[in-house]
Amino acid sequence: MRLGVLDVGSNSAHLKIVELRPGEPPRPVRSVKHPTLLADAIAPDGSIQAPAVERLVTAVGATARAAEDEHLDELIAFATSTVRDAANREPVLARVAAETGIRLGHLTGQDEARLTFLAARAWYGCSAGPMLLMDIGGGSTELAYGDGEEPAPALSLPLGAGRLTRAFLPGDPPRPRDVRLLRRFVYERLAGVGGRIRGLPPARRVVATSKTFKQLARLTGAPGGAAGPYAHRVLRRDLLRDRIPELVACDDRRRARLPGVAKSRVHQIVAGAIVAEALMTTLGLDEAEVCPWALREGIAVRRTRTATALAVTDELGSLVQRSFGPRRAVPALRAGRSATVAAGGSR
Repeated sequence: MRLGVLDVGSNSAHLKIVELRPGEPPRPVRSVKHPTLLADAIAPDGSIQAPAVERLVTAVGATARAAEDEHLDELIAFATSTVRDAANREPVLARVAAETGIRLGHLTGQDEARLTFLAARAWYGCSAGPMLLMDIGGGSTELAYGDGEEPAPALSLPLGAGRLTRAFLPGDPPRPRDVRLLRRFVYERLAGVGGRIRGLPPARRVVATSKTFKQLARLTGAPGGAAGPYAHRVLRRDLLRDRIPELVACDDRRRARLPGVAKSRVHQIVAGAIVAEALMTTLGLDEAEVCPWALREGIAVRRTRTATALAVTDELGSLVQRSFGPRRAVPALRAGRSATVAAGGSR
């Protein structure tokens, strides 16, 4: 079965196409990404602003065309917390469906944590033993722990890098006082969670997923994307702590020249670094391995387990679409604003 997983987040609409065969890991076919840039387009009332809605429709429309080109059997399309928590979520999703033919559903934060954990478990294998997973997104941060495929607990916290940047760091570069307030807020929110996680048996493997962790690992000396998905990448807390003052002192233009920092995320990398350092400190972690698989791959793994079923009854049931495609013309993206990644390439 050829499956497309479309993840619409705060920075991009990312379609990953895989071949599913029972008993085998998902085989990558194609990856297509188009910018949404929603992170900095949330109005004070929590709604997505009109220009960003236009970008969203255009990006999803472009992925719809790619999905049609690849003759998918199924599409699983969902929006993460930036859209899920928007004040105007329903009219935005209705417009996306009307203009692109793609119905964007959404997962709960706990489901995102569980599926991301499943991806990391599939990557490292059950022999990895008890595993702790951390994922920093644009709108939320997920934590999950378990010694099998299903974690307990699976937690989602409103500590996304984009959300915190909007709330605490309006300046470029951010003001020291704002950084202190953000750090205090993050540690306060993590206090109860830290006690809960530390009370569990020690994790044999500590895993970090998401673009934020990948960029922070690269910033602190881990191999870049050219080294491939199998390169061993580790984020060390001491090295991260040493780089945070530099991130804070730089403006966006200088920060974008640092290794690993993508231009599309340059404004929120400071908040992401503060959350990552606070997580590792609160949980008593010296380092974390960076896993190349995350939520999209977790969805593909989950669907592999039920690939022969006509009806999908798990958390993905409401998201599966077998008929989709543009219902009317969607504006084309300008050249240079989209990316197609070869199978197995960098996420």
